[in-house]
Amino acid sequence: MFDEPIDPAKARILVVNDDGYRATGIGILEKIARKLSRDVWVVAPESEQSAVSHSLTIRRPLRVRKMKGNRYAVDGTPTDCVMLAVQEIMKEKRPTLCLSGVNRGANMGDDVTYSGTIAAAMEATILGVPAIALSQFYTSPHPVKWGTAQRHAEATIRKILKLGWPEETLINVNFPDVPAANERGITVVRQGRYKSGDEIFRNTDPRGEPYFWIGQVLRGRDTRPGTDIHAVDSGRISVTPIHLDLTHKPTLKRFAKGLA
Repeated sequence: MFDEPIDPAKARILVVNDDGYRATGIGILEKIARKLSRDVWVVAPESEQSAVSHSLTIRRPLRVRKMKGNRYAVDGTPTDCVMLAVQEIMKEKRPTLCLSGVNRGANMGDDVTYSGTIAAAMEATILGVPAIALSQFYTSPHPVKWGTAQRHAEATIRKILKLGWPEETLINVNFPDVPAANERGITVVRQGRYKSGDEIFRNTDPRGEPYFWIGQVLRGRDTRPGTDIHAVDSGRISVTPIHLDLTHKPTLKRFAKGLA
């Protein structure tokens, strides 16, 4: 299943996201998935779950609501959705490919560690299902240029599926904030560095109690060539393989010697 080309026409595709089952992006991705295969299932959160990362609901029961066709809404996280899809909803015949997105906003740099979109692809990968996460970058307050992902996602996915990729690896795709006609091709790049939510706003509620709101300010934006951020800023589609093993090998070797 891994490390081999995937024939999309024979794939059983699971579509998931973190923006919720009503989101524009997942509607776009479902249509794209149906161009790839006739066997498409949608299992998505009932409400927006952005920035929930790889969280799993274990302190309360989960409800699954069947929608029209092979569509399901789950009152949980993207990780919950994938786990329920693979091990319950689709257990008689597991998915052979997971497509996560299309996310409203980029998932680049350090943001991949917060992303529910990435987490869904990560959970699928852990469960043995090859996964691709897709996101559409946009610059607030400008409208999201969904047409870019809409036009280029199918071809991008097909190219990736022809190559295959190793176990414990997911593929992260970001579409640039440019009109579809101005997209400048695909670049395979490493994960860059930047963090959102660096600014915290403090205010007081009507009862006089303080509350805090984490903002979307960026810091330390790594725009060097060879990064996902640079590629998208340059009007290109970024493709980044992300490995689940977070072990830092050089430090592992040094500690193995120093602590022996």
